[in-house]
Amino acid sequence: MKALVRYTERLAGRIEPPSSKNYTTRYLLAAALAAGESLVRFPASSDDASAMQRCLADLGAHLRPGVDAEGPYVAVRGFGGRPRSPGCLDPGNAGAVLRLLMGVGALLPEVRFATAHATSLGRRPHGDLLDALAQLGVSSESSGGCLPVVLRGGPPRGGSVTVSGARSSQYLSALLFLAPLLPEGMTIEVTGGLVSQPLVRTTVEVLRQAGIELAASDDLCTFRVPGGQAFQPREYRVNGDWPSAAAVLVAAALTRSRVELPRLSADSQGEQTIVPVLRAMGVDVTHDHEQVTVTGGLPLQAVAVDGDQATDMVLAVVAAAALASGTSRIYGIANLRLKECDRLAVPAQELGRLGVNIRPGVSSLTVTGNPAGFVGGMAVATHHDHRVVQLLTLVGLRCRDGLTILEAENVTKSYPAFFDDLIRLGANISLVD
Repeated sequence: MKALVRYTERLAGRIEPPSSKNYTTRYLLAAALAAGESLVRFPASSDDASAMQRCLADLGAHLRPGVDAEGPYVAVRGFGGRPRSPGCLDPGNAGAVLRLLMGVGALLPEVRFATAHATSLGRRPHGDLLDALAQLGVSSESSGGCLPVVLRGGPPRGGSVTVSGARSSQYLSALLFLAPLLPEGMTIEVTGGLVSQPLVRTTVEVLRQAGIELAASDDLCTFRVPGGQAFQPREYRVNGDWPSAAAVLVAAALTRSRVELPRLSADSQGEQTIVPVLRAMGVDVTHDHEQVTVTGGLPLQAVAVDGDQATDMVLAVVAAAALASGTSRIYGIANLRLKECDRLAVPAQELGRLGVNIRPGVSSLTVTGNPAGFVGGMAVATHHDHRVVQLLTLVGLRCRDGLTILEAENVTKSYPAFFDDLIRLGANISLVD
């Protein structure tokens, strides 16, 4: 699918943000690991959420979507920490889903993980997690730490484990979901620092809601999880997704707009820092209870942002920086090179073709903005990455001759209604199948 994005002066209206994919996938997993029926209300409808549901069904959970007076839900009858062997699990292009389920896979005598997305998820590394599982007695076969991966567990007893947190926090989250199910529990020491700490806080929050006891150090680098615990059936409510909201809020900031987004709670999602970041850039933005309102049209100013605390809003901030006065710097983002694509090199490549002054560093992006916007009038590639789709669309709104976004369907990984919502707010966008 192509998205034809044309110059847009004004956005206005109120839209419901999608539900958080990170909370959705974790709630679904916690529900599947419980014996009995749980309810996950307002689940995300993204590709990641669908991948988690599909894989959990393959592992033996029974999932039933529905709608009642409160809204949509998924009822989950779990397998109680005793997954069945599916032979092979395919997480699609969902790296977080894959890694969380690799932790569960350690409970099985043998399971294979594979994907058809050879140039995206197929290239992402998982060796740090495989090394940690090996310390528990789980053997593996892989292609240099990449998919396809075969795990042989069955189950491990637990004990002390070290895991690197330098490249991804998802390895730690996978161990935390596994730890309470093991007879001896687990003591986890994180080495090399820990990137994306807010996502680990989300994991801890979900585990505690599921009735799991654990102790964590303040820096999230030491965990003690007692063994022999059971996940409890619960009713979960998924909050709005701050990373998706960040893209819409930036779109409003780049135009003469008044846009409202409800259902955005002050939770553990690091991307809620988009509110103070936009304020620092000179945007009129308020967060009142659960509603965020942006009144756009004011000149944007450059900003410095620690992206490690909010990795999934980084490319939205890059879009704002490309149209701001001065030079912005987003730092602490080396791990973005290991996402669906290299999120430092690819933005520099595609935005550079438009004339954006953007310079990637080892762990940073430096952007000197042009408030007048850009000419555009070309096709740009999305490199299998939903955040790149959002980035290019935001900049395209301020290109005088518009932009053609190739493979725009990649946005469904996290925000299937992204284009529909922008069009509803007044964006001049056409979709070509």
